[in-house]
Amino acid sequence: MEMTDHNDRSVDRYIASLDDEQTVKDSETLIEMMQRISGHEPTLWNAGTIGFGTYHYQYDSGREGDGHTIGFYPRRGKLTIYLMDGTARHSELLAKLGKHSTTGYCVYIRRLSDVELPVLERIVQESYEFVESKSQDGPIRQILWKAEE
Repeated sequence: MEMTDHNDRSVDRYIASLDDEQTVKDSETLIEMMQRISGHEPTLWNAGTIGFGTYHYQYDSGREGDGHTIGFYPRRGKLTIYLMDGTARHSELLAKLGKHSTTGYCVYIRRLSDVELPVLERIVQESYEFVESKSQDGPIRQILWKAEE
């Protein structure tokens, strides 16, 4: 299953198409942060997700594909940060983050000024390192954010 966008849209053009100046600024900050953490250029994935790095998964069910190691989805008034290892692993840091909400692997932030940026960076760094470490020995064989550690 291929999730990257091959419609020849660049990340820069996508960010420029956003109609909210604050969302553009926050997106530029997240791109810089995630690129520094991952060492990868941003890639546009389906539905406007901006991802950094990839990992391969192959589940016992036969489902197989590639995912972004870290990434985010910018929308007006809501940034979704994807932690592919799940939010539960980061509960202590999330308690120090500032105004946000979460689901299984998503952190929702209205704008970056609502949170402590160094805390967010540490969370993203730890998530990236965890997913990378799990993918070193071949395909990831379980949904990491559902797995119990």
